[in-house]
Parts: sequence; structure tokens; C-alpha cells
Amino acid sequence: MQFSAEVLIVLAPLFAAAIAGLFQRYLGDKVAMGLTTASVGLSLVLSWPIFIDFVWGDGQARVTELFSFIDVAGFTSTWSVRIDTMSAIMLVVVNTVSFLVHVYSIGYMAEDPHRARFFSYLSFFTFAMLALVTANDFLQLFFGWEGVGVASYLLIGFWFQKRSANDAAIKAFVVNRIGDFGFALGIMACFTFLGTIKFFPTAAGDLALFAGSVNGVEVAGQIERLAHQALVLGDVVLPAAEVTAFLLFIGAMGKSAQFFLHVWLPDAMEGPTPVSALIHAATMVTAGVFMVCRLGELYHIAPLASGFVTIVGATTALFAATVGLAQNDIKRVVAYSTCSQLGYMFFAAGVGAYNAAMFHLFTHAFFKALLFLGAGSVIHGLHHEQDMRYMGGVRKPMPITWAMMTIGTFALIGFGIPGIGAVFGLPGLGFAGFYSKDAIIEAAYGSHGIGAQFAFWCGVGAALLTSFYSWRLAFMTFEGKFRPNPHAHHDDHAAGAHADHGHDDHHHDGHAKPADGSAPAHESPWIMLAPLIVLAIGAVLAGAVFYPYFLGHHAGEFWDHVIPFHEGHHDFPTWVLWAPLIVTVTGFLLAIVFYLWKPGASKAMAKGPVWAFLYNKWYFDELYNFVFVKGARALGDLFWKWGDQKTIDGLGPDGVAASSRFFSRNLRKVQTGFVYHYSFVMLIAAVAFGAYAILAGIGGGQ
Repeated sequence: MQFSAEVLIVLAPLFAAAIAGLFQRYLGDKVAMGLTTASVGLSLVLSWPIFIDFVWGDGQARVTELFSFIDVAGFTSTWSVRIDTMSAIMLVVVNTVSFLVHVYSIGYMAEDPHRARFFSYLSFFTFAMLALVTANDFLQLFFGWEGVGVASYLLIGFWFQKRSANDAAIKAFVVNRIGDFGFALGIMACFTFLGTIKFFPTAAGDLALFAGSVNGVEVAGQIERLAHQALVLGDVVLPAAEVTAFLLFIGAMGKSAQFFLHVWLPDAMEGPTPVSALIHAATMVTAGVFMVCRLGELYHIAPLASGFVTIVGATTALFAATVGLAQNDIKRVVAYSTCSQLGYMFFAAGVGAYNAAMFHLFTHAFFKALLFLGAGSVIHGLHHEQDMRYMGGVRKPMPITWAMMTIGTFALIGFGIPGIGAVFGLPGLGFAGFYSKDAIIEAAYGSHGIGAQFAFWCGVGAALLTSFYSWRLAFMTFEGKFRPNPHAHHDDHAAGAHADHGHDDHHHDGHAKPADGSAPAHESPWIMLAPLIVLAIGAVLAGAVFYPYFLGHHAGEFWDHVIPFHEGHHDFPTWVLWAPLIVTVTGFLLAIVFYLWKPGASKAMAKGPVWAFLYNKWYFDELYNFVFVKGARALGDLFWKWGDQKTIDGLGPDGVAASSRFFSRNLRKVQTGFVYHYSFVMLIAAVAFGAYAILAGIGGGQ
């Protein structure tokens, strides 16, 4: 086994997680927290130079092979650490957000009695994601894929004393198993058609999906062979590339919460807020986007599957934005914005703009982690209140949190002015989300792929709704007067959270209300605010600083054939360039009208059937409960009560036994013990036999 900086990046969080989890009794919570935080910090320190080398240096793709993972009948996998442009991006994204979440959690979980277990889970989650993004074959990627699934199950259900947390963890796990079934079939299809699951060659003569250089010798990739193969099912002939790409994307739909398999995402909010930031900003939910972009050459030769990716991604972007309009839980609003932004990433990949998808993944990590941790700061300052209807006036007692979340909001809505950044080689000037989201919308408009124009309009519509619900969250939380929760002491969810969290059970409605109408809140400690400030810097600058390398004039050198490169162009109609800004400003003005100028209008709107439809998430949970949960129960009852009990057992063992009991019970009645009863029976039998003989004789004579 070769040890290097790259290997240490991956393994350090694993060792720390194992030590903190297994030896907490001897180490104590503080040592466990310090060890896990330091390990991820070490991975972060080692990751940034690698990324910088690919951005401003001459970074070269390389693979460190550690040990043979599996080798059975030609199916081989080697545990490796592959470093290239894509993995370098993911290393800094995962480790930066994970480290800041670890630091933030020291303050947020300060009074929780199970801190060592929590930090152990966080570090194991980080290791699994690092293993995923540095994989050089499908099996290691699948290991990391399932690893983050297990860790997310543990983290979502961390407060296992709450029934809702257990239910949410199970729901996330089960829904992802549905997607992973398709993903596993896709891996099998790839091996069946090409005889390999390796991404890039590591030795001369290697069979690998994509071309690569080994000791200066270029080794051809096998992926193009899929374009000339087919899957034959009876009389049906299906293109191998389309089938493989489609099956693999099913896995991405589950992991990245796309339409139909999105239902686990909002319930994941049952875990502690730092978990939400880790899962939604940088790790689990972006794994599907990373996988599709890593396999860009496959989707490039599978136009139907790419069209499916485009349509599903665009639908998700718009759907999640509509649901985000009507949610009242501050974390659920941010969660649905994550779902929507993932939709943007997927339809970018679907139209072939893989670099734009990865750029949005990169910028999104900063502002989404900022918003989640900012929401956690608000919840912490308001004594664990999460319902925005019972907030208001938070800006004055929590000015730093307000400022940081405002920056995150500007980045999320993609605020920026196009056309004024040419002197810097930029398409405009704005926050991080402006550069990546506008590039995705423009790529969809300029594409001729299946569903591209549908994606363009969904992207514009989602931008309008994103602006509205983002400012709705900001206004309901920070502006106006404080609205106390009259049921705070009787809220089971809140009470459970307090009990499990370990904090004192003091609610804001028990505090004196400030005379200026602000909330009786307190600013969070600096150990929670410092990560917000770092993320805010990324939310402001990440787009402008790195645009030339992800999408601009240095993009060709930066990506270096790792993914099919989308050549961006700027000859779009003026209205296309300005449409995102126009709808963003429109959403902002509508939010002002409904939540600042005429708040009564928003209350009236919340009573209508459309609002109920959106508040109940298009009734997907109810539909799935009726079709799948109750349907499965009804089917089980049918097979159990009718098939097993009444048919199999009724006609089989139970039927024979019942018949025996019936005949023996009635036969027993005949055995009376009286001679005259037996004589009477004998007489009847003699008469019957005599009658039969006479009738038989008459019949025979004829």
C-alpha cells in the first residue's frame, strides 16, 4: 500500500471516526470532537494545494492504487485514489464544508450528551464521500455511494428517541434503495457490454471506459463500443448505451432527490441542522451530479437518456421551487431549494454542459451550506423554534446571522448584472450563483437536445420562484415584529428536539418581549459564526474567481479532457441574458408586496386550495402512501389471508384437519352404546341392500 497526501486525505477521517466512535468512553467528548475535526482539517489543508495546482499550475491526473478490492472471474476492482480535475474540485468542496460543519457543530451540539457519536458519524460520512469522488472504478464508487447512505441514515436518525427522526431515516434509506437497484443494474450492464468497470487505465493494455495516458502512452477507452451494441429482450432490441445510461441515472435520481424519488429529502431535516448542511450542500445529494458528469462521455453517446436527464432535472427544478413557496419550516424551505438547484445541475448535464453543472455544484456548496448553518443559527438563537410563522424581528438581536444569510440569499437567487464584467473576462458581475446558474440557463437555450427548451423555461420559472421564496424566508424571519408561538410549550416536535438536543427548555415566549418588536433572541457564539463568515466569502467570490477556469477562456486547459467540454458562447439574444435578472427582481418585489407591504394578502393566499396543494408537496406523500404503502399492505393481506390462510392452508393442512375433526365428531355421535340403535342401523342397511339387489336384478333381466 502506497501512502501519500492523497491517500491521507481519504483515510484520515476514517481513522478519526473509528477512534472517536469506539473509544469515546476512554477519550471523552472533547477529545473525540477535537480528533475528528482535526482529521478533516488535515484533509482540507492537503486538498486545497491539489485544487490550486489544477487551477493555476500544471496539475496532472494520477492514480494511486492501494490494494485489490475484488477479483472474481474477470470482474476486478482495485481500491484507488484518483486525482484529476473533477476529484480535485470535489475534495475541496467536501472537505471545506465538512470541516466548517465540524467546527460549527462544536457550538451547536455543545450540550448534547452524545457528541462523540455525532462527530464520529460526521467523519465517517466525510470518508465515504471522499472514497466516492476519488474512485477509479464503479465498485469503489458504489462503496462510497452506499457508505454515505449508511452515514446519512445514522445522522438523520441521530436523535433516535424521536419517532419522526427514525421514520425519516428509514424513509431516506428505503427510497435510496430503489434508486440504487437501478444503479447496480447499470454497473452490471456496463460490465456485461464492455467487460470492465474501470474508469481510466492505470497500465498498458488496461480495459477502461475512458481513454487515458499511461507512462506517456495513450490507452484507448472502451465507451464508444456501447454505441454499437444492443440489449436483446425477445423481439425488443434496445441500444446498450441508452440502457446503461438510463439505469445509472436511476441511481442518481434517488441519491440526488430528483422528481419521483425526491420524497426523502425534506424529511432529512429531522437530523441536527449541521447534518442538513453536510448532506444538502456538499456531499450525498451532489453524488448523483458528480457521477453523471464523470460519465459524460457515456451520456454524450446516449441522446435519449440525456434527454431524460434534462426533463427530469428541469421538472425537479420547477417542482421543488413551487413547493418551497408554501413551506413554513425554515429548514424545509432551504431543503426544497437544494432539490431545485440539483435540478439545475442535472438539466445542465443533460444538455451537455457538464462543466456548467460542476461549476454550479461548486458554487452551490458555499451558499447552501451558508444558508443551512445560518438557519441553524436562527433556530439556536430562538431557542429551537423552526416555524417562520413564529419568527420576525430577528435582524436586530442577530445582526451577523442576518448579514450572512442575506449574502447567502443573494447567491442562491443568482443576483448579478450581465454584460458589465467584460474587462475582467466575466459575463457580468454578481454573486457566486449568478455565474453558474445563468450559464446553465443559457446552455439550455442554446442546446438542440431533447427537452432543452423545456429546461430553459423551467429554469427561468424556477429562478422567479426561488427569488420569491428566498426573500419570503428572509422577510418572515428577520423583518417586522416578533410573532410568538402560542403553542411553544405544547409542541411535541419542539419538545422532542429540546429533550434530545440536551438544551434547556426555555422558549422565547417566556422571555420579555423587546419594546422595539424584535425577537427575544440572542446571537450565536463565534464558533458558530466564524464558519458562516468563511462560507459567505465563498458565496461572494467563488463565482467570479473561478469562472474563467470552469467556463471561461482557461476552461479547456482546466478540464483537460476529463469530461466532454461545453464551449460556452455569448451570442445569445439580449432578452435571454437578462431574463434571469428580470425574474429575480420580480420575485423580490412580489415578496416585498406580500410579506412587508400587505402581509394580510399572504395570509389570505395561504387559505386557498393552490397553497394547500403546494404546502402538502403536491400530495406526493399521500399518493405514495396510498399506492405503495397501503397497496403493499393490501397485496400482503390478499396473499396472506386469502392466498395462504384460506386457499393453501384451507385446502391443505388446515382443511384436512378440519375435515377429520368434522367427520370424527359426527361419527362419534353414532357410537351410542345402545343395542337397539345398532340393530336399527343394521335393519336399514339390510333394507337398502335388498332394495338395491332387487332393482339391480330387474335391470339385469331387462
